[in-house]
Amino acid sequence: MKPPALTPRLLLRAYALGIFPMAESRDDPEIHWIDPRHRGIFPLDEFHISRSLARRIRRMDWRVGVNEDFAATVEACADREETWINPTIFRLYVELHALGHAHSLEVREGETLVGGVYGVTLGRAFFGESMFSRRTDASKVALAFLIDRLRAGGFTLFDTQFLTPHLASLGAIEIRRSEYHQRLTEALEGNASFTPEGYWADPASVAQRRSQTS
Repeated sequence: MKPPALTPRLLLRAYALGIFPMAESRDDPEIHWIDPRHRGIFPLDEFHISRSLARRIRRMDWRVGVNEDFAATVEACADREETWINPTIFRLYVELHALGHAHSLEVREGETLVGGVYGVTLGRAFFGESMFSRRTDASKVALAFLIDRLRAGGFTLFDTQFLTPHLASLGAIEIRRSEYHQRLTEALEGNASFTPEGYWADPASVAQRRSQTS
């Protein structure tokens, strides 16, 4: 029996069940559904901003924007030797973005895209998909501004899928699948906004969060 066509709506249902898609490589046409036994998350009150990162944010010679070029952000995330983003996944997330369920946060040096992160929103959950950095600390700056935005928008769950040493150094933790599903259920019961009305990311305020997380 032929499986149903993979659509953005089907993808959203998968996220609501706690599973997400990956390909083995850029050239792998198959989509694999992942539901790890242990899940990485970012507690929104525990992002670690080091002194050097706080100084860079206050100095802020970069510009942070959202949803200015979603496709370019995903392309930049896939621009590496090994990636799980194949053409099907790229298409699906661009379509999710058009539906208002996928967002990007970009860091620019002038007009040049030097860092960023993108993910999917559903209820009060943000599912972080990938990030990239073309300048030192650009992805850390993106995460700092992203978490500030998620807090302002009323999100309660930031899913990182897996826990890497890099994410752990910034405050991410690993929880069991059962606890993740419980948190996900609670997050799906409410509403949040990636672009909350009146919100402006003041670099000084973002950097100030260091005193709350150190």
